[in-house]
Amino acid sequence: MKQKDFVLIIVVAFIGAILSFFVSNKIFVTPANRQQDVEVVDTINPTFQLPSTKYFNSNSIDPTQSSQVGINNNQNPFGD
Repeated sequence: MKQKDFVLIIVVAFIGAILSFFVSNKIFVTPANRQQDVEVVDTINPTFQLPSTKYFNSNSIDPTQSSQVGINNNQNPFGD
């Protein structure tokens, strides 16, 4: 490469750096403009109200228990 090529590369890089600096200032948000208002959340109280005894009582149905309808004596239902 000749000496003129080095000068041209340096000038192009310098102009590109200056151009990219100004373009990036227009594209990216400055720290002053990054401020945003948010809602304040109320504190959580560690005490909870008891659930309604209409639904949560000792006589209610437990849906996690398995139920069987009818009598099935087949020990191998998927066999031949």
